[in-house]
Amino acid sequence: MFRTLQRWGHPDAPPSTISDGWGGIGQAILGVYSVVPEYQGRGRPPTRKKPERHWQYVQAIREKDEQGRWIGVRIRVVFGSRQEVLELLGRSTAYVERSYLTSRLFNGQQARKTLAFSKALKMYRAAAIWEDAYYNLVRPHKSLRVPATEGSGQRWQPRIPAMVAGLMDHIWTVKELLTTLPLPRSSNT
Repeated sequence: MFRTLQRWGHPDAPPSTISDGWGGIGQAILGVYSVVPEYQGRGRPPTRKKPERHWQYVQAIREKDEQGRWIGVRIRVVFGSRQEVLELLGRSTAYVERSYLTSRLFNGQQARKTLAFSKALKMYRAAAIWEDAYYNLVRPHKSLRVPATEGSGQRWQPRIPAMVAGLMDHIWTVKELLTTLPLPRSSNT
């Protein structure tokens, strides 16, 4: 995922990231973006990759009681200063939780104990790519709509995230999504 982000808009540093407490994201960020620091001439030469100071990565860890009921969310700052991360995140994790819910509803393979649960990483990736593409290119979002122009007969003009980002000029159909072949990017760009 971070290799894709690096190719498509974040070549020098990872975007501010938040995840649950399962782990693996920190190592992925380090693997893609960091380098081993230069040897300063004293002591043993460094061998481990280090995060940059301006990186921001937070884990929102759900806490449960003995019966498994949700009691709250604990914020753990992995990369970055706690003050800067909390200013960016705020005191609420509602947007993160909403994003997780939307992702789970669109992609049944993310839910455990279901018939759609994905055991093969290849199938999970394919489902995640489909979910991301549909969410950003096909599904209009109520929060992104704008007032329609007069005379159009509509009150609102629906929009998708790709239109807001300036990448698309219209809402795609599912047929358009399935029949459009993206061109591979060269490794030189």
